[in-house]
Amino acid sequence: MAQVLKEKHFSIPGGNIIIPMFIGATINSFFPGLLKIGGFTTPLATGSGALVGAFLFVIGGTISFKSTPAAAKRGGTIILTKVIVSIILGLLVGKFLNNNFLGLSALAIIGAMSGANNAMYAGIVHDFGDEVDEGAVGITILSVGPYVTMIALASSGLASFSVVTLLATILPLLVGMILANLFPAVKKILNDGMNASIVVVGFALGCSMNFKQIFVGGAAGILLGIVVTLVGGVITIWADRLTGGSGIAGAAISSTAGAAMATPAALSAVDASYKAIEATATAQITAAVVVTAILTPMLTAWVARRNKVKNTKHHLAVTGKSTGGIEEEKNEDKSLS
Repeated sequence: MAQVLKEKHFSIPGGNIIIPMFIGATINSFFPGLLKIGGFTTPLATGSGALVGAFLFVIGGTISFKSTPAAAKRGGTIILTKVIVSIILGLLVGKFLNNNFLGLSALAIIGAMSGANNAMYAGIVHDFGDEVDEGAVGITILSVGPYVTMIALASSGLASFSVVTLLATILPLLVGMILANLFPAVKKILNDGMNASIVVVGFALGCSMNFKQIFVGGAAGILLGIVVTLVGGVITIWADRLTGGSGIAGAAISSTAGAAMATPAALSAVDASYKAIEATATAQITAAVVVTAILTPMLTAWVARRNKVKNTKHHLAVTGKSTGGIEEEKNEDKSLS
């Protein structure tokens, strides 16, 4: 029988937003005049505020109110821990390091760390976790969007805008969430439109960037990704295990959400003082998305291997058999046969 060979496709982590962002940045860097010709082209390239609003509406449609108690506990534990760690690190930088830690601002740190790539989380825990880990995604997705960063920076005095402005910013997400949970047909429509909205928002964000800004933010963005996965991941693993989990969910949540790349634009839209660092923070968060897409599965696989070794040792201890004892039994069986 002839063997059917499957064609392998090269995949870029977060490519559905990174590739259009790169295209937009290329046009803005070398042919900026093309983005100012009017018609529908200019609003598409410069109207990131409206596009981010539509994006949040679509994201809201992916959030479900249904979750089992055990899954809610696990999801709440790991995402709340992740949010708290991001706020602590971000405010330390903002308050005590003049809002600059090796090029990273509080906006970049909280924006990158407070949310996670929930699609990646779901895929990882499907392979390594249990049904409780899988169900937790219904809670972890609640942290998607710019509102955690906005609340943290505003409450600490690092940003200035009213409660009404905050509500106006997250209202599209809330409306999408409510409609999707009330009407299954709406939920399906919004879920099907997620990838398309990501591509359009990515292009619009890229049109506000140039390669100089990306280069400046690149090294710091790599560092940001390492901090998100390794520093944040260690703490969420600990919190997961402390509350009865295996650590798999804690490791799998240690990524940066692709949607986080829209956070700097959302914040600068309500506080003009962040316009100056919007492009740099976006480039850094973009790099963190790619880095964590590589590191998070590796960290989770490492935790899974550790758990397997630990469980094997525990089993041997309970049964009273050592590895050497097992080998001796095998040799005895062979000699008798």
